[in-house]
Amino acid sequence: MFYSIKFNGGEFLKSDLIPFPHAFSTRSGGVSTIPHLASMNVALNRGDEEVNVRENRRILANAAGATEQIVYASQIHSSTVAYVEYGTEIPENGLNLGSLDGIVSADPSLTLLVKTADCAPILLCDSETGIVAAVHAGWRGTAAGIAAEAVRVMAAHGSLPANIRAAIGPCIHACCFEVGEDLREAVIALRGSDFASRHIGESEDTLHADIVAMNCELLLEAGIPLSNIDLCPLCTCCEPNRFHSHRASKGNRGTMGAVISALKIRLN
Repeated sequence: MFYSIKFNGGEFLKSDLIPFPHAFSTRSGGVSTIPHLASMNVALNRGDEEVNVRENRRILANAAGATEQIVYASQIHSSTVAYVEYGTEIPENGLNLGSLDGIVSADPSLTLLVKTADCAPILLCDSETGIVAAVHAGWRGTAAGIAAEAVRVMAAHGSLPANIRAAIGPCIHACCFEVGEDLREAVIALRGSDFASRHIGESEDTLHADIVAMNCELLLEAGIPLSNIDLCPLCTCCEPNRFHSHRASKGNRGTMGAVISALKIRLN
């Protein structure tokens, strides 16, 4: 179950299923002052000052109880996932891994960050091996199977899928994610018509896609038990005053973050 905490005067979300330091940000708790970015913006390409973005990322890491050595990616809506080895050197302003959308590591000194503003942030962990992962899943990455790819990379480094826990954070839900026929055709091409029909519904001549249900199905197919998957019920587009939403703001928005670290394990 997801729950809310207060930190630095703002709201952050956590999942009681994830026994590692982690957090999902909202719009509040940061230092950005430009109205459409205020106040928790973690992306460098939205018109914010770099010093503000770096401070917001630091605050988010602290809210999670994680380290300030942040690893992130450029995020290109792919299914590419990278494993970060122990001892990787992290610059003061964080390490950008480049063109990919998922990060896996067991290094307790690192904090893995993904950025979203309607796309689904997915955090994964394995208490047996200490491996954690952070995934950015828009509809393209979702349909391309990035959630399952993160599980595969974790398994390649020793995790059993049955031991992995996953939390899909706040994102746009089917209620607001109206899509075109081109998206449905793209999903059919990537995952087949049965998958598309399960997760893209038609109502009053409009199509609505459910990326939460898509990712949940892919995690189940990858071997994660349903009891190990937590789904945040909050729609970012429904609550634009609480969350940054690309669709609700027509692109004039900041960017939220989701972080996880293998720093320590809280058994529950």
